[in-house]
Amino acid sequence: MALEGNDRSIAAFTMAGHALVHWFETSIPIFLVVWLAEFDAGVSLFGVVVALGYAPFGLGALPGGVLADRYGTKRLIVACLAGMSAAFLVLSLATSIYAIAVGLVLWGVAASVYHPAGLALISTGVEERGTVFAWHGIAGNTGIALGPFVAATLLIVLEWQLVAALLAVPGVLAVLYGLSAEFDPTAAVAEGVDASPDDALSLSEFLADSRALFASAFALIFAIVAVEGLYYRGMLTYLPEILHGLPAIEGLVVPAGLEGIEPADYIYVGLLVVGMGGQYAGGKLTDRLEPARGLLAIFGVLAALALAFVPVTGLGLLPVVALCGVFGFFLFAIQPFYQNAVAVYTPPDTRGLSYGYTYLGEFGIGAASIAVGGFVLGEASLAAFFGVIATFALAGAGLSVALLAGLGRFTGAERPAGAKE
Repeated sequence: MALEGNDRSIAAFTMAGHALVHWFETSIPIFLVVWLAEFDAGVSLFGVVVALGYAPFGLGALPGGVLADRYGTKRLIVACLAGMSAAFLVLSLATSIYAIAVGLVLWGVAASVYHPAGLALISTGVEERGTVFAWHGIAGNTGIALGPFVAATLLIVLEWQLVAALLAVPGVLAVLYGLSAEFDPTAAVAEGVDASPDDALSLSEFLADSRALFASAFALIFAIVAVEGLYYRGMLTYLPEILHGLPAIEGLVVPAGLEGIEPADYIYVGLLVVGMGGQYAGGKLTDRLEPARGLLAIFGVLAALALAFVPVTGLGLLPVVALCGVFGFFLFAIQPFYQNAVAVYTPPDTRGLSYGYTYLGEFGIGAASIAVGGFVLGEASLAAFFGVIATFALAGAGLSVALLAGLGRFTGAERPAGAKE
């Protein structure tokens, strides 16, 4: 990663934060498999419980973005890391489904501020934005892969409560690192453009900034991110449980001495590892490809993959593994495109607010697919579940066409002040 000093410092700090947000986030579906076996509750009820935890992860992004614009990004990210670690320690003490719900909600509230703060910091402080978006995405996928991998591995030999406590340890270490990190958070902003934290943000200013955002291309970008969030959250939440139930995987014989290992969990981890390549490819392509074109192409692929999932499950283990790998690549390749679209079409002094709305759509609205997915899986069929998921991708493709058709209205003279080409 050949970056200049300030870019390198911001990249390291945000990569650590991004990795840990997803380290915690994606360990939860692994715990879900254990909770379903341990507690007397069905998948529909636990779907609602997990949705209650993931919802504030997105719903809190908007106030998190406002706080980032007001108090600065660094202190907010450090507070996020501390809060997530504390929430998992609370989760480790849970003895009922209600206590689990409390722990998950606390985690969601703490985690919600990361994405608006972290991406705002990159967009205003980093010169080589596309490259850092790529590495930032790879770090996120590292956490996405390691979280369930470490959780699944530790659960072989330890009780889930102790595993939850151990997962909090890297977060505590990251807090100590973050307190000592130094960088200029506005180094990439054009001279004369205000990108410093606001002393205060009144309700009228908040509403005025919001109206300005939604009167631009950002309105379409928000809708695109929301349907992508429905696809992303629904798939990643239930895929471990779906893989566990596939005949091709249930028939695998685990060698002697490896009893307790669940092959489905490691296929899921492999999917997330492949996503690192998708993040990097998507990040680099944002410097060469218009956001709308990239979004349209990837949404089309994601729709096709969802519709292909059920037919492929009948072809055997290797086709299932291959499909999961392709799915992992494209699911994460799409993210740098909408992240960069926000950076291009919003002004620096409301960048935290812009990313707050973005992740309100991604993780807040997206969390609805957890409840919907749990109901469909519990009351209908696997094919119906993937049909619903494919519908989200098709909606995203349609919205991308609209963004592409109207792109000329939001470029040139109408590009927000301070936004870089």
